Amino acid sequence: MAKLTVQDLQPKGEQVFVRADFNVPLEPCPEGPKVSDDTRIQETLPTLKLLLEQGASLVLASHLGRPKGKPEEKYSLKPVAAHLAKALGRPVHFAADCVGAETSKLRAALKPGEVLLLENVRFHAEEEKNDPAFAKKLLGPAKIYVNDAFGSAHRAHASTEACARLAQKAAAGLLMEKELRYLGTELANPKRPFLVILGGAKVGDKIGVLRALLQKANTILIGGGMTYTFRLAQGKKIGKSLSEPDKVPLAKEILAEAQKRGVKFLLPEDTLIVEQLDFAGRKVSPGKFTQPGEDIPDGWEGVDIGPKARETFAREIAGAGTILWNGPMGVFEIPACAEGTFAIAKAVAANSKAVSIIGGGDSVKAVKKAGVGQQVTFISTGGGASLEFLEGKTLPGVAALNDS
Repeated sequence: MAKLTVQDLQPKGEQVFVRADFNVPLEPCPEGPKVSDDTRIQETLPTLKLLLEQGASLVLASHLGRPKGKPEEKYSLKPVAAHLAKALGRPVHFAADCVGAETSKLRAALKPGEVLLLENVRFHAEEEKNDPAFAKKLLGPAKIYVNDAFGSAHRAHASTEACARLAQKAAAGLLMEKELRYLGTELANPKRPFLVILGGAKVGDKIGVLRALLQKANTILIGGGMTYTFRLAQGKKIGKSLSEPDKVPLAKEILAEAQKRGVKFLLPEDTLIVEQLDFAGRKVSPGKFTQPGEDIPDGWEGVDIGPKARETFAREIAGAGTILWNGPMGVFEIPACAEGTFAIAKAVAANSKAVSIIGGGDSVKAVKKAGVGQQVTFISTGGGASLEFLEGKTLPGVAALNDS
């Protein structure tokens, strides 16, 4: 796990190639698209500032969205350059392509303390093919490569893997280092009791993580759409709730494994159920709570954890020494079905004695919307990368960095 980090470098006078994660949401505005959530930009500022203070010039690369290997205006990083300039408090030059003669000219003119952001690396199909010739062009004259894009570290792409192998020095940025520390070192020997909260739609997406965490956790709380596949495995009726009937045998295996290992494995005792879920209109009608342990009637579906479950889960959270949370407790996008997720966010924040790690995606949105983002120990920028890392998989973007 011990990788060379940005703090081990002497970048004075060097052009440093930084793979950042600027895959941020953009919103339309009359004067052009603007960044609507700059969490990922803010998180990588310490790395950029450190390199600039040490006298480096920076060439920044990132992807944005899924443009399928050719330029698409809506996926341009140009709005990010403007936002980054404000955040850094200095000009950020922008290259209309990530490779090519014009980009090379801009790079050649860079002076120490200057920053150049390249256009979306995924505008070239060679990026996702991990093409070494393309990586060589991307790296250009830079001898030092820094990866601060943990959220893309599970992809073996040219800018995340091949560039690292081609550079004379390949180091982790401060954010990458922090992600590896909290998701790796802290969870290798967690402060006990170690409690895991898993939500989200599908058991299938989290089978590997569940298996890995069953080896370590004292308690696992399950919410979201995953709940109903486990309920099927217990022989319960779930109405028309979201489920994966083909994953029932796996769910049974996990329930048996938890029992064998003495892991407390809790499903919600009660559930908010509705007859109609209008996802496009963001509303539900009508809704009611099941009684603890009660089946969901035909024609109804579960959309959130109920008051009793919130109470039980909050009690478990209050007694934990380490908390790892990934995934919402209900159809979080609809306000009427977000109460359970918010209750969990507040309960996690209230346990100030615990090391609390929020593992990407909607859980991050939840702690921020609940106004408790500052009260948790660590918020991962990872998403899919966090899950693969927790599962014990090797992340190509991490493996390619130099060992310290």
